Amino acid sequence: MQPRTYLELAELLAPKCRVIIPSLFVGPGRWSDRSVVSDLADILDKLQLEGVTLIGHSFGGALALEFATRHPERVTELVFVDTLAMSREWTLAAEALHPIHLLWMASARAAIDFAHSWATHPLQLVGAAWWGFTSDRREQVAVLAGTDIPRHVLWADRDSLLSRPDGERFARDLGADFTVVHAENGGPVDHDWMYRHPHLALAQFEQLGLVALRGPGRPQRPPAEPGRPQRPPAGPGRPQRPPAGPGRPQRPEGRP
Repeated sequence: MQPRTYLELAELLAPKCRVIIPSLFVGPGRWSDRSVVSDLADILDKLQLEGVTLIGHSFGGALALEFATRHPERVTELVFVDTLAMSREWTLAAEALHPIHLLWMASARAAIDFAHSWATHPLQLVGAAWWGFTSDRREQVAVLAGTDIPRHVLWADRDSLLSRPDGERFARDLGADFTVVHAENGGPVDHDWMYRHPHLALAQFEQLGLVALRGPGRPQRPPAEPGRPQRPPAGPGRPQRPPAGPGRPQRPEGRP
């Protein structure tokens, strides 16, 4: 997807915090996870941001995991939404290559955005899909489980692409809370709920009590558990840490 896929959610978040939605596939040459993570770090540097509330949806969650592992000092808290988790998710990788089900599930805007990504960056999409299938995230999960970064996992009650048991295992090994998301009327939601139901996504983030959504003067982080490494306190005058956006780590289009 492209950053504009999440535009409605970004507009709901914007009055409460600063929102950055990186783009995953815009860039020259072959796609690599390292280039995506490096690009996101560069974006934060250019914007003079000390750290972020990092929200990763679907494929973007695997990149959020990698960014947080490499740059834990820049992450205030982590939210993973129906994301690539512990096992090799061939279903999602296959959908990236032959996205019939994704297009059927997607909103009109998301379908157009996905088609545009395929038309303009096909090699990057193929490279990203292959990385998503072949990468092993267990070591990264173990590293983050030993930090004091707050971690949350949200999962659609009827995700037709990714396994809920795999998500539950991911949350357990990560030391994160796990929330099954239902529609506001109690009905089911699928893998695309974060951009298809932006008001529901906002409500879920507010229920988590995310730092980025708290008012001025509220505590920034809960105290670390005994034995867990604590991050050095922020220096005087440092700005409140905004979220990196609901999306997927990389450079803004024109490269959240």
